[in-house]
Amino acid sequence: MDATTQVPAGDEVVLSLAGITKRFGAVQALSDVSIDVRAGEIVALVGDNGAGKSTLVKVMAGVYQPDAGDITFDGRKVSIAGPGAAKELGIATVFQDLALCDNLDVVANLFLGQERRHGPVLDEIAMEKEAWRLLRSLSAKIPSVRIPIAALSGGQRQTVAIARSLVGKPKVVMLDEPTAALGVAQTAEVLNLVERLRETGLGVVLITHNMADVQAVADRIVVLRLGRNAAEFHAQDVTSEDLVAAITGASENAVTARAQRASAAAASAGAARGGSSS
Repeated sequence: MDATTQVPAGDEVVLSLAGITKRFGAVQALSDVSIDVRAGEIVALVGDNGAGKSTLVKVMAGVYQPDAGDITFDGRKVSIAGPGAAKELGIATVFQDLALCDNLDVVANLFLGQERRHGPVLDEIAMEKEAWRLLRSLSAKIPSVRIPIAALSGGQRQTVAIARSLVGKPKVVMLDEPTAALGVAQTAEVLNLVERLRETGLGVVLITHNMADVQAVADRIVVLRLGRNAAEFHAQDVTSEDLVAAITGASENAVTARAQRASAAAASAGAARGGSSS
């Protein structure tokens, strides 16, 4: 498959970016990039370092404003002025650093900056109940919501960060390298969480370098290369070799191009001989 591969539409498109362009001085970070995210679907966004993945995610999260292009959310064109605006729309982002406070417990981290109040005081009971509800919805293995974040494993921390993204009831959740630096068992737990997000009807954007993770959970795979759309695949129809070729541009080198031309010429000659003999 190549960049011309057409992936048929599925369910409702929640978030759509079309023709997104972003420049930083002399550096063209994104050029005419497009991506659709559907409800109940995991879209993997992959590419080599410098491909534009982080810039695109920050455009979707409202951190960067695109120089050109359109963003559509729930069928209406929007402008995402900042992270707060993205959150109000229903776009949540879990960045790689997780941004958790080690000295605070799980409840405090889940509701940091969005605390529930009963009059002038914090409603600790309501927040604790909601914390347990969120963690149970993800089948999370956390012994207590009052345990400090510093006492949790890497996988459990990732769980808390994902659960925090659900507090505002988003429609799209973006996960930036959620399994980076995790062991095999913890990675499996996080991938299970990602699949549960899909099962709840959320659109999920998964940014990762791990091809095994991509093929394990993704429905569609969007490849960026040098700030442009390079390819788009159905996960069940693509091999690891196809993905690596799209990411590295191996299908664009001179040797491959020459072989493709030779093959096309041979096919054309064969068709011509077949036509003349009839």
